[in-house]
Order: sequence, then structure tokens, then C-alpha cells
Amino acid sequence: MPIGTVNHGVTVAMIFETIEKTGHEEVVFCHNKDAGLKAIIAIHNTVLGPALGGLRMWPYKTEQEAVNDVLRLSRGMTFKNAVAGLNLGGGKAVIIGDPSKDKSEALFRAFGRFVNSLNGRYITAEDVGIDVNDMEYVFRETEYVTGVHQVHGGSGDPSPFTAYGTLQGLMAALQFRHGNEDVGKYSYAVQGCGHVGGEYIKLLREQGAKVFVTDINKDAVQRCVDELGCEAVGLDDIYDVDADVYSPCALGGTVNEQTINRIKAKIICGPANNQLATDEIGDELQRRGVLYAPDYAVNAGGVMNVSLEIDGYNRERAMRMMRTIYYNLGRIFEISKSQGVPTYLAADRMAEERIAAIGKIKLPHMGNGGTRFQGRMRGQ
Repeated sequence: MPIGTVNHGVTVAMIFETIEKTGHEEVVFCHNKDAGLKAIIAIHNTVLGPALGGLRMWPYKTEQEAVNDVLRLSRGMTFKNAVAGLNLGGGKAVIIGDPSKDKSEALFRAFGRFVNSLNGRYITAEDVGIDVNDMEYVFRETEYVTGVHQVHGGSGDPSPFTAYGTLQGLMAALQFRHGNEDVGKYSYAVQGCGHVGGEYIKLLREQGAKVFVTDINKDAVQRCVDELGCEAVGLDDIYDVDADVYSPCALGGTVNEQTINRIKAKIICGPANNQLATDEIGDELQRRGVLYAPDYAVNAGGVMNVSLEIDGYNRERAMRMMRTIYYNLGRIFEISKSQGVPTYLAADRMAEERIAAIGKIKLPHMGNGGTRFQGRMRGQ
């Protein structure tokens, strides 16, 4: 391969051109042949603090696809952490591989060493394809990891907190649209019954809500039917359900040109990332009077929870913190109404204003190798 190029003909010049457009501070390509590690760490913005964002493991078809994903996700974390009111910047990491067969201790420990080399500019956490056991291996090589087991002072699986935060966002949407927070009064079309989706569905059913579910995992759907009393629908049929709320809990981009005319819900609120295929879809939802609860404001419960590990984790404090999602969404809806802009743009403006204000008094975070997370024992 010629010097100065990356696989698939992506030149160094093109990479710099891309990250200049996206505003990224740093992109690190991590390779360890012996461990089979091919990973990318993207640090988007550290004005508010060190970049915190999850590690995703996915069998990307091309390396370019992995680059695109990590750049998009890391930028989203900047906005998520800013809107959530956290003193954290945005970053993300991806490992190219199949989580069902390519995981190993060596792989994650090698990744942990790369994280550690960034000296605290990036703090990693769980994401798609990663669980608390994988984080244990990463933790053996670096302190800059969250979502580790409780025995190490961590918070464990963030899914219940993401789901609870989503419920707070939903209540804010119901209040803005209908003037009440009676979750059980309405019906829900939920796409995705995985870790977060399953927890979210439980919360809805506890309120007595009618819930329609779908997922590529048929066993997960059946559990929701048998144990929670949900009604199952086909993968593609979820868009045609006559429900009050559409809740994407799996893949991104499900609100798109093909589905927007089929979705009957007047509220879209769920924990999935990047729900709108394009900004134009968000504009169209606004014109149609559909209230979209911006995803990164809604699904901030998980990152709020793990952020507390940095100072010493406390579950009660985490649960209280989730309530701020309700107030953040309320503010976003009011900005949208007063400025006459779509809610996704109102959320972006709210994030940008906070970053700009703090940016006047702070420089980007350059790392602090001498500071350990308080209240935590390092793994051996």
C-alpha cells in the first residue's frame, strides 16, 4: 500500500479534509496484529472536559464505513454531553470485528493500552456489541474506562439508566403535546427489544401502557409478549401501527423518506441514536406537526450514569440526575416553539451555546495522567 494512504484509497489529505469539516480534534487508528485489533478512537471536542463516549464492536464491511461511523457517533456525543449539562466532551471508539466470535482478552487489553496512551483525553464505556465483561479487560490496562463492574466502584450495565432517562424524555414530550404525563394513557410502537429497549418496555408496561414490539431477535420479542403482555408485529409492520408514540430503540435512520408517510404517531421518542435519516426529515416532521424528541437529549441517561464514576459512583445520585432529561427536553421544545425551528435544531443550538460559552473560559482538555478516578480500585 502506498505511503500516505489508508485502505480503500482514502488519502491522508482526505482524512484531514473530513475531520476539518466535522470539527474533530483527534482521530487515532489503533492496530495490534497479535491481538487482532483494528480500532479507531475519535475525539471530537474537549472544551467541556475529557471526551467520554462508548466503544462499539461491529463487523463493518469496509474500514471507510468504520471511519464514517466513529466520526458521526463521536460528534453526537459532544452534543449529548453538552445538552446533558456534563463537564465532558465527546468521543467514540469502534473495533472492527464480529462481537459474536472475535472477542478475546488480548483484544480488549490491547485496546485499553491505546486508551491509556491518550492520557485521559478519552474515557471509554460500553456501546453496541460490548458488555461489562469486556470492560473488565479494558480496565486492566487503563483507568480511563467507565461502566465497569460495581466491585471496582463502577455502575455496571448502563441500559436501565438509559431506559429510565428515555422515560423522562417521553414524559416531557407528553406534557408538551398533551398537557399531561400519563404514560399509561397512550400506546407505543417500540422498535427494538434489546438491552435498552427491553428495559424501556418494562417501564411502559409498569404504567399500564399498550405496547407493540418488534425486533430481529424473535426470542426477545416473545419474552416481551409472554412476560410483559406486549403485542408483537413484523419488522416492517411497526411503521404502520396506529400508536400515539413511535419509539426507535435499535438502529438509526429509521425515520426516513420511506417510513415518514407510514408513521402515524404524533410523538417520536426513543433511545436509538441518529433516528432521523437526514435533517430534511426533521424539517418535514415539524411541518407535519409531529413532535420529535431529539435522540441525544433523550438517551443521555446512560452517559449521565457512567459520568458519575469519575468522581465516585452513587446510584441514588444517578437516579436524581436522570430527572434533568425531563427539564432539558422541555427547554428544547420551548426553544423550538419560540424560535420557530425544528426540535433537532433547537437541541443543537442549546448544545452549541453551552460549548461556546464555556469555550471562552476554557481550552480543550489535554489530558491528565496523574489523576485517578476517585473511589475505585484498579483491576489486576
